[in-house]
Amino acid sequence: MSKENLNVFEQVQAQIKEACDILGLDNSYYEILKTPERAMEVGVPVRMDDGTVKTFIGYRSQHNTANGPAKGGIRFHPDVTFDEVKTLSMWMTFKCAVIGLPYGGGKGGITVDPTKLSKGEIERLARGFVRKLGDFIGPAVDIPAPDINTNPQIMAWMVDEYNTMKGFNNPGVITGKPVLIGGSLGRTEATGRGVALTVREACRAMNIDLKGAKVAVHGYGNVGSFAGLYLHNLGAKVVAALDLGGGAYNPAGLDAVELMEDSKPTRTVYGFPGSQSITADELFALDVDVLVLAALENTITMENQHLVKARLVAEGANGPVTTEAGKKLFERGIVILPDILCSAGGVTVSYFEWVQNLMNYYWPEQEVNEKLERNMVNAFNNLWKMAADKKVDMRTAAYLVAIRRVADAMKLYGWV
Repeated sequence: MSKENLNVFEQVQAQIKEACDILGLDNSYYEILKTPERAMEVGVPVRMDDGTVKTFIGYRSQHNTANGPAKGGIRFHPDVTFDEVKTLSMWMTFKCAVIGLPYGGGKGGITVDPTKLSKGEIERLARGFVRKLGDFIGPAVDIPAPDINTNPQIMAWMVDEYNTMKGFNNPGVITGKPVLIGGSLGRTEATGRGVALTVREACRAMNIDLKGAKVAVHGYGNVGSFAGLYLHNLGAKVVAALDLGGGAYNPAGLDAVELMEDSKPTRTVYGFPGSQSITADELFALDVDVLVLAALENTITMENQHLVKARLVAEGANGPVTTEAGKKLFERGIVILPDILCSAGGVTVSYFEWVQNLMNYYWPEQEVNEKLERNMVNAFNNLWKMAADKKVDMRTAAYLVAIRRVADAMKLYGWV
């Protein structure tokens, strides 16, 4: 048996090629889409608290801008690589296209363990990264946002540094900002809300009664916890949750409201009152209706896909199910809601934030949530129809819809 390819960059290239072939596109489209338009590696020197200087390596990738300026987060993580950032920028192109946003895909990251830096060192790193990116970002060029281990405060520092460079206020250069300085209401919980909305629509299409449906959540951070909370509010029963600190399982159900509050001080669901400990493999093997994957890429691979019993798998993270494992799950009749649809709530509300910044007119939270719901439901319906028409899985359908939109724009511009 050949070894599974876990290189996410090569996985997404294969997904693009498959979609281009199904759509009958000339190979020129694949040649353009298989690699980013522009990708940068920069050294960011930072004055540490002890007076020494340490250089951190940062990356920014802009995949395709046929549909608009690049858009995507910046992550601070010790495992950040150039290939990972380029792959994530490609996913962002297709995520934006699936939802119908006027954006291309971008992504950035710095190889760093932020838990080993002081607040001041993180601020100097964030500002230094923006200075290095310089003219390569901007409201009409490339709009970063928070990602793993970055947050609204870090975005505020980045916006301030950009404003200092340009000499005037540019709130639309970065999204995911604090509400006080141009952030959008509803942004923090948007990705998790989008996951829940997509699951709701899929359950409706699959005749699964969400009231009482059993849900397991792998990765109970921002996305997973809000997805769990909103599914709980829709009547589902969250029976298991797991994060870096451990897992919690109760077959009678975990109260998602209390679970979110209880896990804040300790930053883990492990030890939640009334629960028993559970491992990742045990969670995957639970006989549940919905499995939410909200951690990192390559969570479900050929080595553990046989454990999954859920009827519906929701990809709240980027690439949590490998291509080969996804095909095996599809063969077993398990529906996967692909990341470029399921986790698009965050970038959708980031788009709303950018629009509000450009207009300097801000919407109430209810309006933001209503617009998000409308976009997610329309996108799901388009993909569900494409999957039925082409007799393919939902991930392939997502790439068909997305690449069709990007290819049409590329053709209009005369790129091919």
